[in-house]
Amino acid sequence: MTRGRFIVLEGGEGGGKSTQARRLRDHLEARGRRVLLTREPGGSPLAEAIRALVLGQWPEGVDATTELLLIFAARAAHLQATIRPALADGRDVICDRFVDASYAYQGAGRGVDPADIAALERLVLGDLQPDCVLLLDIAPEIGLKRIAERSGNNRFDAESLAFMQRVRAAYQARAAAAPARYRVIDAARDADTVAAELAAQVEALP
Repeated sequence: MTRGRFIVLEGGEGGGKSTQARRLRDHLEARGRRVLLTREPGGSPLAEAIRALVLGQWPEGVDATTELLLIFAARAAHLQATIRPALADGRDVICDRFVDASYAYQGAGRGVDPADIAALERLVLGDLQPDCVLLLDIAPEIGLKRIAERSGNNRFDAESLAFMQRVRAAYQARAAAAPARYRVIDAARDADTVAAELAAQVEALP
C-alpha cells in the first residue's frame, strides 16, 4: 500500500491554521483522498491529556524545559497512536503544528538550545519528516489583534509581541533553509484566498 502524505500547517498565533486545516481536509476528501486531520499538542487520548497540562495555568508556572518535554511526550504518543498508523494505511495526514513549532516557540521564543530540541526530535521522530510544511506567515501585530477578538484563548495567546516576533523569525529561517519542503503562505489575506493557495500547493505534491 502506498504511504499517505504527511502535511503540516505551521505559523504564529492568529494565522488561521485550525480553520485552514479543516478546509484543506474537506478539499482533499472531495477529491477522493482519505484524510486524517489532527493537531499538536494532542491527537490521541494520551496526547490530549498532556495538551491540557501544557496549555493550563499553573501556580508555579511552566518553565521552558518542562514545556518542551511535555510537548515531545505528547508528540511521541501522537505519532505512535495516530500519525504513523494513518500514514501506513495510505491516508493523508494533515497536522495543525508539528516539530517546527518546538523550534519556533520553545527554541526561539523561550530560549531553549536548538541542539536539545534536535536531540529530542531524533529520539521521537527517527527519520520521519513531513512531506510538506505549509507556513501560514502573518505579522505578529496582525495575528495578536486577531486572537484578541476571539474567545477560548490559551496561555500562548497571551505572549508578548517580542515573543511572537522571535517565533515568526524562526519559522521564516527554517523555511528558507529547506525550500523544497516548505511553502510560505501569506496568511494576512482573506480566508478564501489562503484556502485556495493551500489547496493548489497540496495538489502539486506527488
